[in-house]
Amino acid sequence: MPAKAFWSKSAMKPKDWKRFRAVLFDLDGVLTDTASIHSRAWKATFDDFLRIRAATHRTEFTPFDIELDYRQHVDGRPRFEGVDKFLKSRGIELPWGRHDDPAGDMTVCAIGNRKNDLVGKILNEQGVEVYPGSLTLLKFLEAEGTLMAVVTSSANAGAVLAAGGITDLFDVRVDGNVAARLGLRGKPDPDPFLEAARQLEVDPVDAVVVEDAISGVQAGRTGGFGLVIGVDRHGDAEALKKAGADLVVSDLGELV
Repeated sequence: MPAKAFWSKSAMKPKDWKRFRAVLFDLDGVLTDTASIHSRAWKATFDDFLRIRAATHRTEFTPFDIELDYRQHVDGRPRFEGVDKFLKSRGIELPWGRHDDPAGDMTVCAIGNRKNDLVGKILNEQGVEVYPGSLTLLKFLEAEGTLMAVVTSSANAGAVLAAGGITDLFDVRVDGNVAARLGLRGKPDPDPFLEAARQLEVDPVDAVVVEDAISGVQAGRTGGFGLVIGVDRHGDAEALKKAGADLVVSDLGELV
């Protein structure tokens, strides 16, 4: 029976999880409240860049909008792709540069690395909160013996998981560093999720994808996964459904 037909109800019961061998989670905004950290870091990075550029070119400074620009251009995407996509939305073209460019403003990679450095600083100063409902689901799945993976474009995933005390709950981690090393295309392409399923030795149809980003939901749908769950943290329920989510919840605790 197709996933959309079977999962037309509003929530899952504990026994429903037995239909699947693995659950693949996005990190920021799904398991941990780090999406706010990323959005603040993006805004600080882009606003500094845009302010200097406006002064240099004698144009009006239009700040980065967390509600619009973050969701449309960078959320869920690999860091450098997010930089490039946002800059192009403002009609700005920069050379790509190298992945190890020092943090700065001269290349796409330099801007991305500047943002990454700022995230690391915020994490060290403030720590990480794991959503209580997400932790409830993780503990439930652990007790069930379900395989679990973290799939994220973040290069800070290791530090985030460690700060949240949940590293040991996952069998596999496919993050921004792994994607760069393996040459995986980022969300909305399904490559990172498919790599996690491959490492878990699970067929995608027997796995669940859990995402809060529209690009991540699209990746789960095009990857042929058995169930795609959208987590609505920003009032995007309809957009997540339109992107391909079989089921949308506001908190993962609803699924236990």
